[in-house]
Amino acid sequence: MILNHIWGLYAHPKEEWQTIEKRHESLMYSFVHILTIALIPAICSYYATAHIGWTIGAGDAIKISESSALAMSVAMYSGLIAGVFALAYLIQWMAKTFDAKPDFTQALELAAYTATPLLMVGLTALYPVLWFVTLAGLAALTYSVYLLYSGIPIMMNIPEEKGFIYASSVVTCGLVLLVSLMAVSAIMFGMGFGAEYIS
Repeated sequence: MILNHIWGLYAHPKEEWQTIEKRHESLMYSFVHILTIALIPAICSYYATAHIGWTIGAGDAIKISESSALAMSVAMYSGLIAGVFALAYLIQWMAKTFDAKPDFTQALELAAYTATPLLMVGLTALYPVLWFVTLAGLAALTYSVYLLYSGIPIMMNIPEEKGFIYASSVVTCGLVLLVSLMAVSAIMFGMGFGAEYIS
């Protein structure tokens, strides 16, 4: 089952990382996991922006047209998948510095399961109030970072001391990647790919 590790990552993450490391699922398994989980924020954001409307402060809800919402959701879905693959590449690229030798499948497993809380928090878009989504996003980011720190020593078969430095390097690169994706989004928005607002 595609989602069989999700409960374990929340209930007992270290034990679940050991299970994931022993099983070494295929590249296709991790790919399908990412494709499935990335649908959550894309679909929920589409519905929230086109049908419910975002509430910022005390003003009226802000909605965009269905065509704009669909285009933004497709772009978000593509960006999320590309981001997880880029994170997997960074994990594999930095591994040699820390005496780890993962193949791309192991790096993708680590990236996919680490990103899972960040993708699943997309459900909060169904209650599109800015402060609520922001707090939930911060909680998911914190848990994703925890999963990364607990998963790297297990998945990469390195000591915890090296794993801490390795994970810190991955977090730094991941933040740079996140800011880059946000910058590309802002540039595209400024070039006329923005939303069509409706009242």
